[in-house]
Amino acid sequence: MIRKLLQKIPSPFGLPQRKRTTPTVIPASQHSLRRERLSRHAVTVVERLQQAGYQAFAVGGCVRDLLLNIEPKDFDVATSATPEQVRATFRNSRLIGRRFKLAHVHFGREIIEVATFRANHEEEASAEQSRQSESGRLLRDNVYGTFEQDAQRRDFTINALYYDVSSGQIHDFANGVHDIRNQQIRLIGQPEQRYQEDPVRMLRAIRFAGKLGFEIEPHTAAPIEKLAPLLHDIPAARLFDEVLKLLMSGQGQRTFDLLYEYDLFAPLFPDTDEAILDRPDYTLQLVRQALSNTDERIAQGKPVTPAFLFAALLWPALPQRVRDLEAQGIPSIPAHQQAAHELLAEQCRHTAIPKRFSIPMREIWDMQPRLARRSGRRADQMLEHPRFRAAYDFLLLRESAGEQTDGLGHWWTLYQDASPDERRRMIRELGGDKSSSPKRSRSRSRRKPRNNAPDA
Repeated sequence: MIRKLLQKIPSPFGLPQRKRTTPTVIPASQHSLRRERLSRHAVTVVERLQQAGYQAFAVGGCVRDLLLNIEPKDFDVATSATPEQVRATFRNSRLIGRRFKLAHVHFGREIIEVATFRANHEEEASAEQSRQSESGRLLRDNVYGTFEQDAQRRDFTINALYYDVSSGQIHDFANGVHDIRNQQIRLIGQPEQRYQEDPVRMLRAIRFAGKLGFEIEPHTAAPIEKLAPLLHDIPAARLFDEVLKLLMSGQGQRTFDLLYEYDLFAPLFPDTDEAILDRPDYTLQLVRQALSNTDERIAQGKPVTPAFLFAALLWPALPQRVRDLEAQGIPSIPAHQQAAHELLAEQCRHTAIPKRFSIPMREIWDMQPRLARRSGRRADQMLEHPRFRAAYDFLLLRESAGEQTDGLGHWWTLYQDASPDERRRMIRELGGDKSSSPKRSRSRSRRKPRNNAPDA
């Protein structure tokens, strides 16, 4: 079992940080970030906005990652220009979002995301600018503000770093550089309030801790377990996107351990969480092995698909549903198919899995009981199935977690490399190949017509 490592914090959930109205300005000579390492398109966007008279900076994750010598996946810009002004400056841009309106500037396949400086939500703000739910979640976040106010609205200190491509200076309002050096994830402001504004920030704290190998600062960590149920209010489609970022970043196994440690896994995968309680050793081994395999493939630059990973995450919750349906008299394979349909429908209420992933998931699942049916020509037909390789890998994953399959995985490993004669022999040894023995011709015996007439 994964041990709960989080220690209870006896103090309040967090101490509000003193707001700083002026940043620490770190000159280029005192840090390692150089503009040449930024996307040239991001530099172009910043410089054109500055030339148009606006403040503009590279901001957030790209600055953080470059300071850590990590190659950023994308580059964001923060500016004093409104989304409409950004749109007017760049013909190759478009405005997106209602909850958080911003601009996307397109350069071929690369998109530079440009956000306007935000401010705190005041009571006099209009419904178009700001709206909150009863729990405190921000439903609309379009209150524009100053450079200084924007820094206080950001989530974590390590993401509140602004890089000026012209001067090479880093503007640090929240001691983000200090936290990077100390490898800490720290929220800006009062943690409970910030999580209530957007519960996904709890997942982001876990994601950054897993990705960067940082520790979550105690005040930032303290309210997470209590507030984890707030994730039930987040749209299932948004949670799917967050799960992909969490578990397919190359540090999925460590990230899962943190999700489980902080009780954030249950709101995302409630049926799997129940399976962990029922069969902890098997379920945790299977999930962690699947994530470890995914991490290894990402590290090797090999393709990965969410379909296989989600199939593994949900599989431990499937057998009990199948047994319940079989107990009602439903045959094995139809029971398996119905249980898979019901489980997937229930999961999509929490984490909406698109059909482009759920359909191959179902195929991987549906092939598991069929892999045991190898008589006659079935084995060769299975080899020709487009999902065979994924289904075979999934079978090996089940066995590595301790599931008993009577050596089925080993049999299929040998069968794939066997010659045609060896394959026929393997099928005969199963006792199920009727076609390999000579067919006996059925001779119809012609009966002589009965002569019912009396003997002469």
